[in-house]
Parts: sequence; C-alpha cells; structure tokens
Amino acid sequence: MTSASILHVDMDAFFASVAERDNPELKGKAVVIGMGVRGVVSAANYEARKFGIHAAMPVGRARRLAPHAIFLPVDMARYQEVSSHVMEIFDSYTPWVEPISLDEAFLDVSGVERLLGTPREIATAIRAEIETKEGITCSVGIAPSKFIAKLASQHCKPNGMLEITEDRILTFLHPLPITAMWGVGPKTAEVLERLGLRTIEDIANLPRATLIRALGQASGASLYELAWGRDYRDVSPQDGEKSISAAETFAQDLDDPTEILTEFLRLTERASARLRDKELFAKTVSIKVRFADFSTINRSKTLGLPIEGTHEIYEVVKGLYKALNIERARIRLVGVSLESLSSSAPEQMVLGARESGWRQADGAIDRARARFGAGSVRPARLIKPEKDEQK
Repeated sequence: MTSASILHVDMDAFFASVAERDNPELKGKAVVIGMGVRGVVSAANYEARKFGIHAAMPVGRARRLAPHAIFLPVDMARYQEVSSHVMEIFDSYTPWVEPISLDEAFLDVSGVERLLGTPREIATAIRAEIETKEGITCSVGIAPSKFIAKLASQHCKPNGMLEITEDRILTFLHPLPITAMWGVGPKTAEVLERLGLRTIEDIANLPRATLIRALGQASGASLYELAWGRDYRDVSPQDGEKSISAAETFAQDLDDPTEILTEFLRLTERASARLRDKELFAKTVSIKVRFADFSTINRSKTLGLPIEGTHEIYEVVKGLYKALNIERARIRLVGVSLESLSSSAPEQMVLGARESGWRQADGAIDRARARFGAGSVRPARLIKPEKDEQK
C-alpha cells in the first residue's frame, strides 16, 4: 500500500468537549469528567491537562492538582448519542469505517477519491462537518497504514491534521520514543530499555532475531515490522457492538459477599436492559473484580446458547463470583460485561429448555420503565427501605 488513503479521526477530549458543547459557560475553564472521593478521571479537557490531570488518575489527586477545576459526572448515554452522529458522518463519506471506540475510527477513502477529492480534502470536509453539526473538534492523521495514521493524529492534536506520505514515513517514525509503538506497554518498554533501546529507530536497527528472543515470536516480529513502518492491516468495518458493560467503583470498599452480589445484580440489571433495548443476545458473560490494592481479576463463561434475560445473566454472574472463593476481601470495584453479541437467539427445542417466563417478565419490566421511568420497577433485592420504615 503506497497511497496515503487511510484516515484516523480522533475527537479532541471527547467527553469534556461534549460537556462544553452542551454548556458553553464551561469554555476556557478546566473541565474534568469524573467525580466521587474514590472515583477516577474519565477525561480532561486541554485546560485541565495543563495541570497534569489525565485519564485514569484518581479524582482526589486531580482535585489537589487543580482545585478550581470543574468536575462533572460521566454521562455515557450523551456521549453515545453524539458518537452515533459522528459515525453517521463518517459513513456518509465511505463505507469503509472501522470504529475503535466512541471517539475514534479508521476510514479508508481510497475508493471515493474520484468522487470526493484527495484524502486531505476529504479529511478537511469531515472535520468541518463535525464541528458544524456537532460543535466539537477532531484531529485527523492521514497515512498509507493504520499504524502511521494513528500516530499522525496524535501528533496534530488538538484540532489539527497531519498527512504522512510514503516517502516521509521513516523520517516521521524513527525519532519517536519506543512507547509510541503499538504493543509497547510498561513491561515491554522495560525489556526494550534494558537492551538500550530508546527510539523506534533503535528497534528497527536491532536484529529481528534478537528482538524475537527478547519478546517472543509474535511480539518481536510485530514490533520489528512496525518499526520499519510496515503495517498491512486493512480497515475492517464492524457491524454492531462488541460488548455491553456496566461497572461501579464503591464509595467505600465492600467485603460483605451479600452486598457485593447485590451490586452485581444492580449492574446485571443495567447491562441486560441495554442488551434488550438493542435487541441483542449475549453468549459470553464476564465479571471484573478490583481489590483495595488495585489488583484486578476477570472471569468469563461462554454459554451454549446466547441469552438476554436479567435472571439468566445474573445466575452466570453469581456463579463466576462465587467460584473465586474469596472471603471478606476488600473490593473496590465490580463490573459485568456481556460479549459475543448477536441479533438473534436460537430456540432450544429439547427437554429442559429454558422457560419463557423470565423473558416475558423482563419485557414487561422494560415496557414499564420506558413508560414510568428507569427506577419504577426493580428487583426487590435492590429496593432500599425508607428510613422511617426501618424504625
């Protein structure tokens, strides 16, 4: 691939930008998405980043760095709404769109250049349309490959555009630090630094066999190819969502299994309602447990048939949690994820088939919530008694 026809479009400080768009009084102020004594920062605008605030930082530390900053709660439904509008704009330019997350995607425009102009002209039009229609900005990297396009978008933020043609790839790539490489996290970086490697050029000049011995066949071979700018992956349009998840960080660590299972039920209810709202079924159910020391474990189970019901999903979640055999461990966060999604579920026409009662009940509950509000119908276990009733 020689023509620079792949775009990586990345929204600028997406969550915070949406908040600023909805409330113009926030413009020019340090805005942080994330609240709670024990919460973590989901996003920070560029004003907040000047104070050293970044995603995944504890909110408490962010408040110490910038006490004057405005801290807002996460509004995932709103971000998803704006994201869907942005993806529709991408789809109007090319059918070859590969979403990476809510706020970024790869686009292959090689097939529409005769109709819409050069990749640079297309990128300019996309940026202008997003800003006009959605009131937010984005940065676009243009290159012959996904790897270089993503690096280019990172180097022109915010609200910029950078094109790296074939003849400029190594000049652009080789001076960058090793941590700019895909697949180089803290542990891999430590191994590379022990070998005296600091830049991507250092990796490129290391014998391929040496890199493979240090990192293993798959990682070593991949990094060597990327270090020379060789990335032959196509833009792959993805139909539908990969997963639906819900997680909760507790205000205080929990160690009571009954309370923890109640939280798992709450999250299961939330995730399964979204699953049914999108008319999807899940074949894999996963849980996440993060302990007080921030260590995290994940467990999953793939089922014979995809499911959608809160009761069925919770039974799997409960089984996964109980199989951990943890007694009175202090837990900071739990999460539920529904994966291997499909738009239909096969009927199990055998002895012992699942009863339809739970599906009908979930459908009735969903309809009641749609009419009377999200909290109008809930499992009894999730209903907290009023204080005067407790006396």
